[in-house]
Amino acid sequence: MKPETRQWIDYADQDEQSARLLLQSHLYNPCLYHVQQSIEKCLKAVIVAQGLAFQRIHSIQGLVNILTHHHIVVDIEDDEIDLIDSIYMPARYPLGSALPHFEPDQATCQRCLRIAERLRNWTDDLLADVEKISQG
Repeated sequence: MKPETRQWIDYADQDEQSARLLLQSHLYNPCLYHVQQSIEKCLKAVIVAQGLAFQRIHSIQGLVNILTHHHIVVDIEDDEIDLIDSIYMPARYPLGSALPHFEPDQATCQRCLRIAERLRNWTDDLLADVEKISQG
C-alpha cells in the first residue's frame, strides 16, 4: 500500500473512532462531522491508491463521481450520499439564514456510523484487490 493511502486510511479510522466517542457523549453535531470526514477520507484513499487525479473537495457525491467515472462502484446508496453531504456544512457552522435547518440526533448519528463502517469495509476489500493486482 502506498504510504499516502495508508495515511488517508489512518486518518479515516481516527475520525470514525472520534465519532463513536462523541456519540457516546451525546455530542451529535461533532459526531456527524467526524463521520463525514471518515467517509471522505476513505474515498480519497481509494482515489490515491488508484492513482487518480486528486481533487480537494468535500462532497461525497463529487468523490463518488470521480470513482464511478473510472468504473469503480462505491458501496453507498444515493440517499446515503445525500444524507452525508447534507451534514457537512451544518455540522461545521452554526445555523443561520444561509444554512438549512438541521437538528442532529442519536438515530441519525447511528445511521451515519453504519454507513461509514460499511464504506470502510468496502475500502479494505478494494485496497486488498489493488494490492493483489500490483503484486502480480
